[in-house]
Amino acid sequence: MYIRDTESLADTIETLMAAPVVAVDTEFMRERTYYARLCLVQLGTAEESFVVDAVALEGKLEPLARLLTAPHVVKVVHAGSQDVEILLRATGSTVAPVFDTQIAATLAGFPVQVGYAQLVKDLLGVHVDKSDTFTDWAARPLTPEQVEYAEADVRYLPEVYERLHERLEREGRLAWLAEDFERLADPKTYEVDPREQYRRVKRASSLDRRSLAVLRELAAWRETEAQRRDTPKRWLISDESLVEIARRTPGSAAELSGIRGVNDKVASRSGAAVIAAIRAGQAVPEDELPRLPRKDRIPSGAQAVADLLSAVLRIRAREHNVATTLLASRDELERFAAGDRDGHPLSTGWRRTLVGAELAAIADGATAVRVKDGRLAVIPVDPPSEASGSDDA
Repeated sequence: MYIRDTESLADTIETLMAAPVVAVDTEFMRERTYYARLCLVQLGTAEESFVVDAVALEGKLEPLARLLTAPHVVKVVHAGSQDVEILLRATGSTVAPVFDTQIAATLAGFPVQVGYAQLVKDLLGVHVDKSDTFTDWAARPLTPEQVEYAEADVRYLPEVYERLHERLEREGRLAWLAEDFERLADPKTYEVDPREQYRRVKRASSLDRRSLAVLRELAAWRETEAQRRDTPKRWLISDESLVEIARRTPGSAAELSGIRGVNDKVASRSGAAVIAAIRAGQAVPEDELPRLPRKDRIPSGAQAVADLLSAVLRIRAREHNVATTLLASRDELERFAAGDRDGHPLSTGWRRTLVGAELAAIADGATAVRVKDGRLAVIPVDPPSEASGSDDA
């Protein structure tokens, strides 16, 4: 059903409020704006699917918020962080409780970031057409084929949810997902701090600390201005130009326009604000200058230990049918091997239970790894006897 009026939307939401599980997806456009423009909202149960025209109903999606926040209705998404963020902005409400089939699939043996079409094919044996991925969803009218394509994104999600939920419940892994899903539903996850955006600027690490303070002010200005104008950040000033401005600190609009990538229009329209940001960065006291975190060099011995831990990690991932990268990355393994375990993913929650405690015992010498019958085996290490080191006799 294609919904384009408030009455139909209200009736649809009333129907869906009685369902225990509702699939949710969105189509949006973001190429020319800072904030994504919501174009469609797809909603589905095991029996029927709906496509809500968010362009026709812009500013009139209040009934949808009831469903998104209903505590008795599980909202199922796939790779849903962008969907949740966009719906939060469009309705003022987060999506909770939420179940993300892409996250859940990694605990059921599927690759990290498995696509929706592949998951549907593997679990249900159904082919989903993804040929209209780059459709301009803001253009109207939509063709019946476009509406059907959008609807397919929720048509199979309830059954995928049921299959994954049943498998993970049987294997005692549903509780492992709670933290990830709580984070997905938390509005704080999507908050943007303009004064932290300098850390994401490409080539920021090439700057000294004083220039980094200038970059922090410049990046904060760019973020706030892009939000105000609802325009992509790169359309204001690119990362490369921002870094060059921070390095050269021009003192006038004329000097600013001499930097590659900064045209006269930008210099005249935003020059005063950019110069003010530069001066604010230059005024930061020495003891308050920002510093980018450096990746500490891991001792060569710890790297060798990480190699050993990696072998055990792969074995346990295969045994438990879990994606290896879901347990730990190479960087995380090296940190763990070097003894940096406070708050480490392998030191808490289900990862510790599954493999973290065992890896810690190996790294600390409490257990050993050896080859047995052509396979790696982890065995306890016998404690030394009291007499083993005695010279009496």
